[in-house]
Amino acid sequence: MTVEPGQTAPDFTLPTDGGKTLSLSELRGKKVVLYFYPKDDTSGCTAEACGFRDALPDFSKVDAVILGLSKDSVKKHDKFKEKYELPFTLLSDEEGEVCAAYGTWVEKSMYGRKYMGIERATFLIDEQGVVRQVWRKVKVPGHVDAVLKAVQEL
Repeated sequence: MTVEPGQTAPDFTLPTDGGKTLSLSELRGKKVVLYFYPKDDTSGCTAEACGFRDALPDFSKVDAVILGLSKDSVKKHDKFKEKYELPFTLLSDEEGEVCAAYGTWVEKSMYGRKYMGIERATFLIDEQGVVRQVWRKVKVPGHVDAVLKAVQEL
């Protein structure tokens, strides 16, 4: 399954850092940047998270909420969030159901070995819950700026 621009974003309820839960539908009325990343505290994921952290004031100006999502546990998210002072919510999809719904749980290949993992992807969701833009196979450098520009134009 995959999610494309123009479709309603699949709703979900997931545990978050800090031991809470969040449903996507609770954020109606706000722009949502939902980014999927492979693993807490790895180089690319840390760079991406810190990029969103550093740009948060600009996202806040356009009433956009940043959500990071991986299959890491809430406990790992709490450590990652504290270590890098991440001021946005991290969602734990340990069962991979949301990754599957958004089409980010894919076969990957490294050094000739095939395995399943999260494809780095970002979904821009408007105030009505409709996906407006999708970035797949994200390369971290410049990505946050591209997402911010799209949010500002929404």
